[in-house]
Amino acid sequence: MFGYDVVGMKDLLWEFIVTNTTAETQEWLQKMGDTQNGAANFNTAFILIPRKTGKAIIQLSHKQKEKLAAIRNDFSVIGWSVDRLCRLWLLLQLDDTDRDKYFRTIENLFLSAEMNELVALYSALPLLAYPEMWIKRCAEGIRSNIAGVLEAIMLHNPYPAENLEQNAWNQMVLKAFFTEKQVQLIIGLDARANKELAYTLADYAKERWAAGRKVNPMLWRLVGKFIDEKLFNDILIGLTHNDVTEKNAIALAVKESSYQPAKYLFKGDIGVANWDSFIV
Repeated sequence: MFGYDVVGMKDLLWEFIVTNTTAETQEWLQKMGDTQNGAANFNTAFILIPRKTGKAIIQLSHKQKEKLAAIRNDFSVIGWSVDRLCRLWLLLQLDDTDRDKYFRTIENLFLSAEMNELVALYSALPLLAYPEMWIKRCAEGIRSNIAGVLEAIMLHNPYPAENLEQNAWNQMVLKAFFTEKQVQLIIGLDARANKELAYTLADYAKERWAAGRKVNPMLWRLVGKFIDEKLFNDILIGLTHNDVTEKNAIALAVKESSYQPAKYLFKGDIGVANWDSFIV
């Protein structure tokens, strides 16, 4: 049901809560986390959490961050509000032995959630039981126009890379560029690069150029390995522009390509050492 040490995660999240909330809040959370209280009380608690915890940004020690990485690789709570953290902890208290009941309880939260609740729910996807059950829900979330929801799905979240089918993954990455998210924070960005996505991103770049708009140089990071005759013609268009940053990004993409006609375009130093040069 879980692909990680869920008991260790519950204990660690509680440690985070203890260092970021009052004793009164902790007592209330423990009472609400008792699954014997029933679904109605659980739903009420999920909604009421911000009133009990506030919305301050949590503070973690370096050691606590290391513990989290050791339990669930690529998962992060950095920059989270305390109510988001507590909602995650509460979700992990649900009884997961009855698969259908577990699904219904969480799905009903999704269906009735306001924005901050949705952010917490989508953030929790990599920690929920039965990860295969949430694939459709994740794909639907990508169609949201709420910035916070999209960031919860896209950034510092290993669930999409681990579970989404290619079409949904490609849609998410394209939307990350379209909505100007920090694409470098997408987990699995390089590992799940594919030729279909490279074509789609190149077409998106041409649309941006036609509208007189700049292209995020990180886009070419996902194109380089797949350069062929078609994509070569696209990058030639990019090189006619006067944007030095984009030219450098295209040059770095070419460096990672095995397409020889593209490699003949550049000789010697291309001006940048790696993709980190383009991260602001």
